[in-house]
Amino acid sequence: MNGKSDLAALIESVCDERELAWEPTGPHSYAVTLPGTHKLKTVCNLIVGEHALRIEAFVMRQPDERREELWAWLLQRNARMYGVSFSVDAVGDVYLTGRVNPAGVDAEELDRLLGAVLTYADESFDTMLEIGFGSSIRREWEWRVKRGESTANLAAFAHLFEPSGGSDPS
Repeated sequence: MNGKSDLAALIESVCDERELAWEPTGPHSYAVTLPGTHKLKTVCNLIVGEHALRIEAFVMRQPDERREELWAWLLQRNARMYGVSFSVDAVGDVYLTGRVNPAGVDAEELDRLLGAVLTYADESFDTMLEIGFGSSIRREWEWRVKRGESTANLAAFAHLFEPSGGSDPS
C-alpha cells in the first residue's frame, strides 16, 4: 500500500466485493459488520494510520462472574490466534484487537484478518458467556422452563442442564 488513501480504498473494495455491510466512521476508518452464528454480528473497526492498520472489535461486556477464569481462558486462546488477540478495557469489556503493517495488507490479507475476527468472536462467544454469565443463564433457563416458555435461543447452553429439561444443572 502506498498510503492511507490506498488502504482505505482497498477496505471499501473488499467489503463491497464480499457484500459486507460497512460505513465510514472517519476519514480513514470504517465499521464493518461481520455476520455470525453464535454471536449474531460482530462490528469490526478498521482504523488506517500512518504506520499501522488498527483492528478493534467489541466481543462481550464485562463478565458478571468468574472473571479470572475467563481472562485465563482468553490468554490461552491468544497464543494460537492470527492477527488479533483478546484484550479487555478498563471496565473489563472484552475486545479483539490488533495492529498490522499497512504495507503487508492486500485483499487476501484483509480477508484473512476479517475472517479471523469473525471466527474468534463467533466460535468463542458461547464459552465466554458460559464462563462469565453461567448463573444468569441458569436462572433464565429455570424461569423459562417453569413458565413453559421456549428455551430455543438458549440451546447452546442445554448441556448445563439435565436431558429431561429440568432446572437442575448437570
